Amino acid sequence: MDLKEAAVALAALAQETRLAIFRLLIEVGPDGVPAGQLAEALEVPPATLSFHLKELAHAGLAHARPQGRFVFYSADFERMAGLMTFLTRNCCKGMPHECLTTVETALSRCAPPLRAGAVAKSTGTCGAPTFKRPVTRSRS
Repeated sequence: MDLKEAAVALAALAQETRLAIFRLLIEVGPDGVPAGQLAEALEVPPATLSFHLKELAHAGLAHARPQGRFVFYSADFERMAGLMTFLTRNCCKGMPHECLTTVETALSRCAPPLRAGAVAKSTGTCGAPTFKRPVTRSRS
């Protein structure tokens, strides 16, 4: 990710509603969530949600996937990782282990450390957003 791409992604996230949408998309995982459930969970009017999803998609942070009569939205986890890498690439004067310790400590609140060959699962204790209505995971 270059400086311009990072600036576009950060600008997209620098708005309260878009940040809440993105955090919810991160929470529901790669399967995504129907637009209607997003709107309901965040209590955002559909037209407003559509505008903000378009901005997140333009920044490469979210994708739409038609499924039957619904449109599912999901976060682009690769893009998110790219942004995180961009932000920490030159951290601590070229000694990334200093920053990595801090990041690992913060992430340990989200999920326990992985054993070799284990698959990460969120414990839901990572300061995840609290939504007014629960979002159900899709069953494809």
